[in-house]
Amino acid sequence: MISINYRDSRPIYEQIKDGLKTLMLAGAIAKDEKLPSVRDMAVKMSINPNTIQRAYRELEAEGFIYSVSGKGSFASGRSDLDEKKRAELDGKLKEVIERLLQMGVSAGDITAFVNKCLEERADDQMHRY
Repeated sequence: MISINYRDSRPIYEQIKDGLKTLMLAGAIAKDEKLPSVRDMAVKMSINPNTIQRAYRELEAEGFIYSVSGKGSFASGRSDLDEKKRAELDGKLKEVIERLLQMGVSAGDITAFVNKCLEERADDQMHRY
């Protein structure tokens, strides 16, 4: 289930995109499983179809879904893309940590901040269920 937070600073299409990614990576949406049509999802979520279409378009560009003309959109197999994305994000995280250290932020402060972010995420997920 995808939840939309209207107080979130991220646009709705990004929230939908992130929600679908999470479901796919968690296995709740299986490889090659058909996704709801743009129209069906828009009706169920009471959201403009253009918003859903944008989320689907970006997911397709990122390789999370693929479209079959006349049949709809389907979840992709993600193992190779997951590894590439993870390596890319690991590199970005290392860069940010290095910049913080160069600015004089202590390793303890960085660790405390990361732990705080993880705790907030865990709290958010608990409140969804």
